[in-house]
Amino acid sequence: MTTELMKIIAQENLETHIEKKLEEETKKDLIHPLQVWITSASVPACYNLIPILTSGEVFGMHTEISLNLFDNKQAEENLHVIVAETQDLVAPLLRNISICTRVEDAFLQAHVIIILDENTDQEVYTLEDYIRSRLPLCRLYGYLIEKNAHDSVRVIVGGKTFVNLKTVLLMRYAPNVAHNIIAVALGVEGQARAALARKLRTTSSCIKNVIVWGNISGNNYIDLRKAKVYRYESAIWGPPNYSRPVLSLIFDSDWVNRQYVETLKKLTATGKQFGAILSAHSIATTLKYWYHGSPPGEIVSLGVLSEGQFGIPEGIVFSMPVKFENGTWVVLTDLKDTEISEQIMTRMTSDLIQEKLVALGDLISFQPYQSETDIAKSDEKTSLPTTYNNQENQRVSDVDLLDLIPQPISEKPYSQEAINDSEDKSVEEQQIN
Repeated sequence: MTTELMKIIAQENLETHIEKKLEEETKKDLIHPLQVWITSASVPACYNLIPILTSGEVFGMHTEISLNLFDNKQAEENLHVIVAETQDLVAPLLRNISICTRVEDAFLQAHVIIILDENTDQEVYTLEDYIRSRLPLCRLYGYLIEKNAHDSVRVIVGGKTFVNLKTVLLMRYAPNVAHNIIAVALGVEGQARAALARKLRTTSSCIKNVIVWGNISGNNYIDLRKAKVYRYESAIWGPPNYSRPVLSLIFDSDWVNRQYVETLKKLTATGKQFGAILSAHSIATTLKYWYHGSPPGEIVSLGVLSEGQFGIPEGIVFSMPVKFENGTWVVLTDLKDTEISEQIMTRMTSDLIQEKLVALGDLISFQPYQSETDIAKSDEKTSLPTTYNNQENQRVSDVDLLDLIPQPISEKPYSQEAINDSEDKSVEEQQIN
């Protein structure tokens, strides 16, 4: 037998082996579907998320999934309604859907865990108490993830309240999977793109590479220096892949630096217009990129643990530019002209560091960052207690289940005392260079 013939046979054997392995993996998927868990599953975002997850758009058209809806006992009736409606979809890729209200059973063999904004009855908290109330639930979830979930579980944190904080706390209490815990920033990015699209009279899908830096649900910086618009109708026209810088098409600098910034600041501060549809879509899109990669050449905003990139302090979850490939993400540290001024960086990181310290009990009061100009203005006004007004009519009963794990004295939740008057957490004005 000649050497050339042996090479041909070896190649054929290799191809047969690969085909056999792929066939075995396909059969394995049929026997063991992807276990997807959704927390606080009675909230509207879950209702909008389920049809997307079962369509095959997120995990692939050949991947069957098993949905597990996790919430407290009081939500059980609502969960049964959601299960019945989901079964009526007759989705080919949905192997099973079940509910779970027993905390000790949460996240069993989970491959994917989607953390949504939790429910609570009380509408108003002092800001510090609200921040501290995030720790017990995140500690519980972290414990259950470590105990019950699959070793390669992927955890994605969505919602519109303290997203960065909840993500970093989950990392603290689920250290073995911390590298697989991320925070969704595409909702804020979508709002920023939509505002630009309205100004340019185009569609938001034509605008790419808007970067969200910092606190996803708080003090962030919308960076347009890399933003591009495709298929823009003007005197200059090109093929579908032709793009133009967004900032070169907006001649109203006052709109960019004032009205645009103020609009996005109000949306972030109040959570308005960040509804269930936007939340569900941004979570599903981020998951799809995580499994199949983001579009080539596009910049995606994602909340990840800082390792000192871009001069960001280590140990906080910070939204920054990434790309998804090969089942993971890569921070785009090689981007040019993305330097952030010290004042803007301090404004963003100050709140995130304080949130973490307050949650862990290392700081008593939260002091929103103020520049010298802001301090001068505030001296002219009567200061009011900083409070947080929760928008979602939520329930706290899931926190009552924390007796399952030991609680160090220093980390027990503080009392949560409702007050009558509140004002939204202040968000410092963002500047766009």
